[in-house]
Amino acid sequence: MNLHALIHDPTSTIGKIGAALDALSASERLEATRTLSRDDQRKLYNLAESAPATLEDFVPKAASARAPIRHYGRNTLPLPGGLRLFEKRFCRPEQGDGRLFGYNEGSTRKLIGPGYFVAHDTSANTDWQKRGAIVVDYFMVPDGAVSDGWPKVVPNTQGLQMFVFKGTRDFMRKVSKHVTIGAAYKVEKPLDHYFVLCREE
Repeated sequence: MNLHALIHDPTSTIGKIGAALDALSASERLEATRTLSRDDQRKLYNLAESAPATLEDFVPKAASARAPIRHYGRNTLPLPGGLRLFEKRFCRPEQGDGRLFGYNEGSTRKLIGPGYFVAHDTSANTDWQKRGAIVVDYFMVPDGAVSDGWPKVVPNTQGLQMFVFKGTRDFMRKVSKHVTIGAAYKVEKPLDHYFVLCREE
């Protein structure tokens, strides 16, 4: 599948792109999402404006509390190709509906830190709603138990991770059943950097 061509086809809609991704196998879908450049991801994020994500897109309802759900990501930061690949791992907390806990896993995690966050909806903020229905919020970190085996929860004001995650929020839109696209903001400033996530089966 040439996802780049589909994204830039002037007749494409987010529904058409989502249906094409849904028709792929898990390995084909992951391979397709890992080809996307910054221009591709910016265009995809804009196309997905009318496709609100829900918390269930990140952790399906059938998942138990604290069960880890992996999302394989590619970001648009100015890094060598391999360092643009990462994972966001989510879980549903034991208490507190309407939110998810999560952190970032990748080759730089032991150096930078886990970058913990709380994901929640943006319905209480009309400006945020325009950016995406779900926000991955690094101003917040889990206040309860996370999945077994995850690293220790630390605030994003601590250590080297403060230079990456402090003051950051990622606003998420839905692309397909397994794929979402996010745009990064530092406080309230758009960074024009994006990342695509592909949820494991």
